[in-house]
Amino acid sequence: MELRSLIRDIHNFPKEGVVFKDITMLLQNPDALKKTTVALLNLLEGNDIDKVVGMESRGFIFGPLLADKLNAGFVPIRKPGKLPAETISETYELEYGTDTLEIHLDAIQKGDRVLIHDDVLATGGTAKAACKLVEKLGGEIVQCNFLIELAFLNGKEKINEYSVQSLITY
Repeated sequence: MELRSLIRDIHNFPKEGVVFKDITMLLQNPDALKKTTVALLNLLEGNDIDKVVGMESRGFIFGPLLADKLNAGFVPIRKPGKLPAETISETYELEYGTDTLEIHLDAIQKGDRVLIHDDVLATGGTAKAACKLVEKLGGEIVQCNFLIELAFLNGKEKINEYSVQSLITY
């Protein structure tokens, strides 16, 4: 099964000029879902993980699946005002403006070995902000992994101090 064949391009979504990589066909296929989860786990090469951190919102799909298979906890990183307990935040640059992410203050313990997961690595801003949040709390980033990397946007360069792995590269 070729996973790439289950990812479709949606032109001009969420805004004009963007080609969105839609993974919903992959998610709807039970065999593809299992194959993707196993392939993402294989990217870790046996590293021990204490916490899997997933970014809102599509990092919430495979992140908990990976955490379950790794016998690790899952930690959501969200937009401001979405987490109920005390948080810390990190603001990062977008093409036009800024955005902010938050994590619960007690989500990562000093020395936790952390896997950062998201569905797509594009410009790298979200991933870099997530890494900073984890490190502020004392976590050690073992790897950043992604289902898809949009290599032409050079996002990997923003997080090149970490091990970065992707299943599919465009």
